[in-house]
Amino acid sequence: MNSLSNSTFIQQDCERSCTDVELLRPLSNKNILITGGTGFIGKWISEMIIYLNKQFGFNTKIYLLARDIETFKSEYPTISKNVNIFFIEQDVKYISELPSDINYVVNAACSPDSREHVSQPLKTIDTILKGTSAVLETSYRLPDLENILHVSSNYIYGNVTKLNQKNIFESDLGVMECNSIHSAYGEAKRMAETLCSIYRNQHRLPITIVRPFAFIGPYQKLDKPWAVNSFIREALIGGNIRILGNENNVRSYMYGSDMAYWMLRILSVEYTGEIYNVGSDEAISILELSKLITKLFNRNIEVTSRYTKDNHNKIHSLVPDISKAKSLDLTNTFSLNESLARTIKWNQLFNNVYS
Repeated sequence: MNSLSNSTFIQQDCERSCTDVELLRPLSNKNILITGGTGFIGKWISEMIIYLNKQFGFNTKIYLLARDIETFKSEYPTISKNVNIFFIEQDVKYISELPSDINYVVNAACSPDSREHVSQPLKTIDTILKGTSAVLETSYRLPDLENILHVSSNYIYGNVTKLNQKNIFESDLGVMECNSIHSAYGEAKRMAETLCSIYRNQHRLPITIVRPFAFIGPYQKLDKPWAVNSFIREALIGGNIRILGNENNVRSYMYGSDMAYWMLRILSVEYTGEIYNVGSDEAISILELSKLITKLFNRNIEVTSRYTKDNHNKIHSLVPDISKAKSLDLTNTFSLNESLARTIKWNQLFNNVYS
């Protein structure tokens, strides 16, 4: 990978997404801890801070906490070698002490990969609940803590499937089958939010919750079990696109640099205790998504589907209402088409098809 070219590519994205630098000024000269720091969210927040430090003299320091630091350092040298990036190699479940100069915490530990949730449900629950508890307990002892941004999930909304489905508000709550192994991640995320509420009320911890929806962009691994990743990967390696689920299901996708700017903006807001959806409200069906991706390649790509008419009344829509985020002057600067094109270009430039 050409690290200089990659750095330029990413910094261009950060520049576009960072629509109002002054809204992030509270983070200047402060120190931020990110648990799950080597994941998609951690990488992008790090890149945005690197951009702010370089272009606007923020002098913000980042601590990335994760279990496998050495692999990350070898794969992402432009982040790991930055003078404002520091590492804590530890399992989030066993945190007992944090650097005392931390002002902000982003709790983003636990993989959103649904394959892991089903194959290792106990580990999934353990990481979310013990990890969240450990982060909150140690953060309680930080002398200069200003806010904790707890990264929850859209999974907490449960089954909100309806015909004529409206976008999902923060106040919505659907049914979740508690006897299903597939509910392990969502139920654990719900309980983690309850833990945040307990610590906020009992210990007066400043905590804000974000509920991410689907993301796309550089650093998104294309072997993840999500339709958009699979479609892009197959197209990049010269294959055709296969739709394995209901082609009428509706999704939306937010670009990585937009996500990072949103996260930092919400983190820096003075009043805490709020919950925000983080995502795009530009809805698209899985079938239309596949067609949109094919148009971004200079070859004919066949799209096949296992869709049956029996699935017509089983449409699942997962698109956030982002009115609350918009009240903070947040917007998606990348359209879906631009997000897909940018993701494809990055993978083509840096030969990242299989990662």
